[in-house]
Amino acid sequence: MDNFTFYSPTYFVFGRDTENEAGTYIKKFGGSRVLIHYGGGSVKRSGLLDRVKKSLEDAGLTYVELGGVQPNPRSGLVYEGIELCRKEKVDFILAVGGGSTIDSSKGIAAGTLYDGDFWELYQTGVAPAALPIGTILTIAAAGSEGSGDSVVTKEEGMLKRATHGDVLRPKFSILNPALTQTLPPYQTAYGVTDIMAHLFERYLTNTKDVEVTDRLIEGLLLTMIHEAPRVLENPDNYEARANIMWAGMMAHNNSVGVGRTQDWTSHDIEHELSALYDCAHGAGLAVVMPNVMKYTYKHDITRFAKAAVRIWGCQMDFDDPERTALEGIARFRSFLTSIGMPKNFEELGAREEDIAILADVACNGDGRPGYLEGFTKLSQKDIEEIYRLCL
Repeated sequence: MDNFTFYSPTYFVFGRDTENEAGTYIKKFGGSRVLIHYGGGSVKRSGLLDRVKKSLEDAGLTYVELGGVQPNPRSGLVYEGIELCRKEKVDFILAVGGGSTIDSSKGIAAGTLYDGDFWELYQTGVAPAALPIGTILTIAAAGSEGSGDSVVTKEEGMLKRATHGDVLRPKFSILNPALTQTLPPYQTAYGVTDIMAHLFERYLTNTKDVEVTDRLIEGLLLTMIHEAPRVLENPDNYEARANIMWAGMMAHNNSVGVGRTQDWTSHDIEHELSALYDCAHGAGLAVVMPNVMKYTYKHDITRFAKAAVRIWGCQMDFDDPERTALEGIARFRSFLTSIGMPKNFEELGAREEDIAILADVACNGDGRPGYLEGFTKLSQKDIEEIYRLCL
C-alpha cells in the first residue's frame, strides 16, 4: 500500500424528508447569503425547490437563485454564477440536483474566490480556495456530493475537464433516496454505470497488496449488481435506492481509492464523447469502459481474472487465466446491456469519422502531453483503436 493522506469532512444527512433541514445545516456551517443552484424544471414541478426555500426562510437566511444547469455542465453558466455571487455577496452555495448541478456549483464556488479566469483551475486541475457548498442530491451517480472533484465543459472548443481540491468537498450533503424514485429508468441505469466506473477506475491499479480497498471496491460493485435490477423492476423500492445512493457516495469520496494508483483513462476517453455529442456520461462509459478493459487487460491478466472471479462469479481457469479475465469483461458488458445501456457508437449517437478528432483532443487538448496515463500509458494511436472497438 502506498503512503496517502485522506480528508473527508462532509457531514452527511441521510433519509426521508431530510431536505427540509437544509436551512439548519447552512446556518451550522456559517452561511447567511445563499445561492440556490439547480437544473431544469423537475425540482420545481416536484415541489422540492419550494420546500428548500421554505427551509431557508424558516432559518432566517436570504438567498438568490440560478437555474439552468444542463447535463455535462457548461462554463457559460459557471461564469454567470460567479458574477451573481460577487454581485450579491453570496457566502454559501446550495446545489439542488445531481452531479452536474453539484459540479457547476463547485466551479462557481472556486471561481468566485479566484482572481483569474475560473477555467484556469480546470486546466491546472487544482482548486486552491472555494466558497462553502452544501448539496441536496436528486440522482445517485457522480458521487460529487462527497468528493473534492468537479467536471465542467468549456463551450469554446467543447473541452470537458476536471479540477480537484479538498476545498470543493461539500460542507454537508443531504441524501434522501426517495427523491430518486421518480427518475426515468434510463437515468437510474446511467447512474449505476457511473458508480461502477468510479469503482473500476480505482480497482485497476498497479499497486500491490491493497486487499482492504480491493475488498471494499468488490463489495460495492456486488451491491450495484444486486440492487440495479431490483430498482429497475420496482422504482419505488426505497431500500434498493438507499443502498445505491450510499454506494455512489462511497465510490467517489476516495475512501476506497487511498493508498493505490488509479486509472481514469476510461473517464478521459469518455469525456470527449459527452463533450462532442452531449450524451449522458453514464451512457458513454457503458460503451467505452468494457473496450478499454479489452484493450488493456494483458497489462495485468491476474487482476482482471481476480475481478472476474470475485465480482462476476467466474470459475478461475488456472491453466488459462486469460480466458477467465476475458469472461469477466464479457459479463460486465452483458450486465450493462441488461440494465439498458448502449453497446456501441451507433446506439450512443457517435460517429466513426470523428475518431481521429476525439483521440487528438483526448491526448493533446488544453495542454495535455500527447497521451493518457493511468493503469497503462495510452498513445493517441491506442485511443483511436479503443474508439474503433466501440464501433
